[in-house]
Amino acid sequence: MSLEPERNSNTELQQNVDKNTRKGVFIPAFFVVGGGALLGIVNNELLAELSKDGFYGSLKGLGWLYQIISIVALILVSIVTFSKIGNIRLGGADAKPKHPFRSWFAMALTGGIATGVITYGVNEPIIYFGNIYGEMAKTGVEPGTNMAAIFAMGRSLYNWSFIPYAMYSLSGLVIAYVYFNRKHNLSVSGSLTPLFGNRITKGIWPAIIDTLAVLAIALGLASSLGAGLALIGSGIEATYGIQQGPMVWLLVAFLITGIFTLSALKGLDKGIRRVATLNANVFYVLLVVLIVIGPTLYILQSSTAGLGYWFQNFWEWGLDPGIIGGEALVTWWTLYDWAIWIAYAPLMGIFLAVISYGRTIRQFMLINWILPAFFSVLWFGIFGGTALHWQQNGVVDLVSIIKENGAVAGLWTFLANMPLAPIIIPVVMIALILSFATAADSMVRAIAMLSTKKIRYDEEPAKWKMLIWAFSIAIIAYIMVAFAGGAQGVDGVKYLAALGGSSVLFVFVLQVASAIKMFFVDKIED
Repeated sequence: MSLEPERNSNTELQQNVDKNTRKGVFIPAFFVVGGGALLGIVNNELLAELSKDGFYGSLKGLGWLYQIISIVALILVSIVTFSKIGNIRLGGADAKPKHPFRSWFAMALTGGIATGVITYGVNEPIIYFGNIYGEMAKTGVEPGTNMAAIFAMGRSLYNWSFIPYAMYSLSGLVIAYVYFNRKHNLSVSGSLTPLFGNRITKGIWPAIIDTLAVLAIALGLASSLGAGLALIGSGIEATYGIQQGPMVWLLVAFLITGIFTLSALKGLDKGIRRVATLNANVFYVLLVVLIVIGPTLYILQSSTAGLGYWFQNFWEWGLDPGIIGGEALVTWWTLYDWAIWIAYAPLMGIFLAVISYGRTIRQFMLINWILPAFFSVLWFGIFGGTALHWQQNGVVDLVSIIKENGAVAGLWTFLANMPLAPIIIPVVMIALILSFATAADSMVRAIAMLSTKKIRYDEEPAKWKMLIWAFSIAIIAYIMVAFAGGAQGVDGVKYLAALGGSSVLFVFVLQVASAIKMFFVDKIED
């Protein structure tokens, strides 16, 4: 017998449910996000300084906790995936999945990847290799050497593959299992009922927990969009000679916002799934083209050696809060990344949960943990490996480009040196636009769901809620880039987003504890 929540007898999918708004979540989250934007306009330097100091302080004090909980998450998802727990079906033994594997994977992959792998697939390995910001200072590795290339690849794979996706998938699994199999509300606070019982879903606690999750993801999306506008603008300027500025950023913002808003409004099946599938197909084409025209043997060798170097340093890298590797490497790269991934995890978890009904836990982990991690290994191996090979062989000096123009400047110079640059560059721009759009439409939908009382997983939240969050995020991002000091404004929202991740850290720790209690202490409910 299926344990799926009782369906409405007249329709399987209720569209645009305008149930009572959770004012305790919607109102404070909206005012904090708007207040951050207002402060950025009035005094962007103060916004950047306050948020950076708060974020930096949290990393210095809680770096050890970030590292421990990330390793615990990795161990937990490994156990539940490869033990008999993996046979449990989300929704009960008779639950039937709605989405085929290919489109399910496309939504899971592109819904959480945003613009990160495109932005840093080239830049991050080169930054490590050249010790541009002092990342190699305490590693004992000489910058610019073959060993530095292996280190750069290994550290990039560490930051972007199995550990971060373990965080996403664990949060999603807890939410899915508590909702589908234990019949609690579809919310972040509901995922903590294994620890605290129903009292965590009453009083002020649900509003506090779910508001923190909404704030973290809303600010994170604004930061990601702001950085994306600047990155695409710089690509247009470098490639086509059109100087970036407020008008270019506005046009790009309209395009991106229009895509993800329309996608979210059309719903999961007609909008989000189609855009995600298109985005995933663009990714696949880019990978195939670059591995064919790139230094294929070097890509395979450097990726293999990089993975080996990471595995060799697994415990040291995994549990170093910055004491061993130093601040430049650990705090401003790994711990910052962990804060962003954790900031996204609870709301991403809701999205991953609602698209996974009817799947076993092992299938859930395959799609949301294993395959996305392997995709990142491929992406960084191909893009990063090609960039490192060119740098070592004098094809193009990406280290100097980044030193002169900033941490993300290497991408367009790298692409301009590709054999099919006039074709590849526009495709990458399209991929950037689609990458943000597919992440944003899934998160806007999740925010709207979390702002609605007692909504079901197969219901669409009210359109006005998705619209207001979509436009709020776009407006904040545009204001920060165009009128709040450019990079300074983007940094302000970026640090606010990461600071939101620091506040959500404790929620994520509790979700990990919920998973341990549900699967290893309580009686498992098939």
